[in-house]
Amino acid sequence: MLDEVEQWLERRSYTCADRPIPRLLAAKRATGSRVSVVLPALNEERTVGGIVSVIRRELMAASHTAPAGTPPLVDELVVLDSGSTDRTAAVAAEAGARVVHRDEVLPRLPALPGKGEVLWRSLLVTSGDVVCFVDADLRDFTADFVSGVVGPLLTDPRLRLVKAMYDRPLGDDPAGGGRVTELVARPLLNLHWPRLAGFVQPLGGEYAARRTLLEQLPFPVGYGVELGLLIDSLHTVGLDALAQVDVGVRRHRHQDGMALGRMAAAIHHTAQLRLARGSRLVRPTLTQFERSAGGGGAGSGAGTGTGTGTGGFEAHSHAVDTVERPPMREIEEYAARRAA
Repeated sequence: MLDEVEQWLERRSYTCADRPIPRLLAAKRATGSRVSVVLPALNEERTVGGIVSVIRRELMAASHTAPAGTPPLVDELVVLDSGSTDRTAAVAAEAGARVVHRDEVLPRLPALPGKGEVLWRSLLVTSGDVVCFVDADLRDFTADFVSGVVGPLLTDPRLRLVKAMYDRPLGDDPAGGGRVTELVARPLLNLHWPRLAGFVQPLGGEYAARRTLLEQLPFPVGYGVELGLLIDSLHTVGLDALAQVDVGVRRHRHQDGMALGRMAAAIHHTAQLRLARGSRLVRPTLTQFERSAGGGGAGSGAGTGTGTGTGGFEAHSHAVDTVERPPMREIEEYAARRAA
């Protein structure tokens, strides 16, 4: 198995420099492919406008170096707002994106909270043969995050899904940002899906895939979506149809420890569900602890249970995201839209 992963790493790991933009434009023109970019967004007014502006300026404007009539690399850019209470939608629209609100998509099916829910619904409001997902909280964003992962799909018909790989700095640690990846996802993949052990950023939110693959896959509605799509893609199209591209450095807003715990629980359940297909799994919850208001420090005599007295800890239980949406091609509205 290790030999297979090493061979895959040599064969299916790229850099952005491997495929310059003129080559991608020529390949896109030759194949007639359309590219859609989707930004799932929830209260990201500080960063979403900058990302949209870069994509529009560098990937959606006509290229001066391409032959006349060559279409831009990106054909449509959609920000799918999942209920923001700030100016995310307005900022994205002002920057030039088409903004779609989550609840407007497939209204007969009440929306559930979660990133995976938004990505799943985005298939109904985009038309590209290649769909690229980009998180909306990135800082110092470059067009490489899009062109890098889209490029291999335009130039190699054997590929079906391409993920970005990068450094994720946290403070002074240049690679300290992938805490859930290193503590949860990577051990799970190495233990149960060792052929996926070569992915540097298995949980990364920047990746592109062919629509014909995405519409076949179930989508976990929450934080488990990236792991679920990666595992299911392996079983659907095989390792050699998957690839990764180095896009440099990813800077973004980091979650606190409590949020990471809830993310880790959802990811673990996504893996557990795939290990136990056909068996009954109960809906899990995650209990976390916070010191009660007015509580003292370690020397206050407080216990480590759920005490409510001075210096005690309060228990907070959170339902873990466990719902998975069915493959989009099974949805009547989607099938009718594709047929039309």
